[in-house]
Amino acid sequence: MQMVRANESRLEGLIEHVFDNRGRFAETQFADLSALYDEQTIRHIEKRGIDEGWSCLEVGGGSGSIASWLSMRVGATGRVLATDINPECLQALSFPNLEVQRHDIRFEGLPRQQFDLVHARLLLMHLPGRELALQQMLASLRPGGWIVVEDFDVLSILPDAAVNPGEEELKILRACHLVLTARGTDLRYGRRLPQRLRTLGLSNVGAEASVSLWKGHSAGTSLFRLSLGELGDPIVRSGLMSQAQFEADIRRLDEGDFFMPSPMMWSAWGQVPGARNRHGDTSASRTRHESQESEVH
Repeated sequence: MQMVRANESRLEGLIEHVFDNRGRFAETQFADLSALYDEQTIRHIEKRGIDEGWSCLEVGGGSGSIASWLSMRVGATGRVLATDINPECLQALSFPNLEVQRHDIRFEGLPRQQFDLVHARLLLMHLPGRELALQQMLASLRPGGWIVVEDFDVLSILPDAAVNPGEEELKILRACHLVLTARGTDLRYGRRLPQRLRTLGLSNVGAEASVSLWKGHSAGTSLFRLSLGELGDPIVRSGLMSQAQFEADIRRLDEGDFFMPSPMMWSAWGQVPGARNRHGDTSASRTRHESQESEVH
């Protein structure tokens, strides 16, 4: 235990930006994320009652897959603002109702009370200053507007051979968690989201958590492998594992007999209190029963 604490202290200051969406593998990472999570993201947004003419904000838009869907869903009378610290992929999109901005939500403000829907996925857990960022997103919503936020809880469900002999907890997994924690990532933030939205005064708060099985050489293990590739240097320099051990664990992710549970993805939503939105109805009336439930699948 003493050696682990020493290694953890050596991690401090090693990392500024762990994941870089300008890297040479960014396109594959974005494709993996879309394959794994776009369907459920769209389902949660649709359940909030999104309609033509809505004004939507996508924070940390990444590849633009959700921004594209939003642009098509709200139609010619709607509007979508998509932001990212590096918006190169977003700038390649071509929708007349889509505006793209280079934006760092930690330091720059957002339009206030302008949007019917705000969405962010796998953004806040990695941000120092995440609470301020969340409050800024909420301040950008009109009365009656919805927020949908999605983040991992990577610690609630870990590989456990005592439960399922086929599951493997690779040494690289713990090393990854230590590195991410050292850079300020909240590894359980997804699980905290429903209570955070309640504390901030939202109504109709609800959440759903999902876990899937990531097999070797799948979109899930591909995403994990590419993310770990960006962490390789700080992991090895910290002494958490050798270069040979790191490379062996990376290879294991592509082998056909490997599998592990995915991180738990939490999707949480809530509505800004207010009378009616600008469309003349209250979307809460269509989703009240469903949104007051918290489900785990």
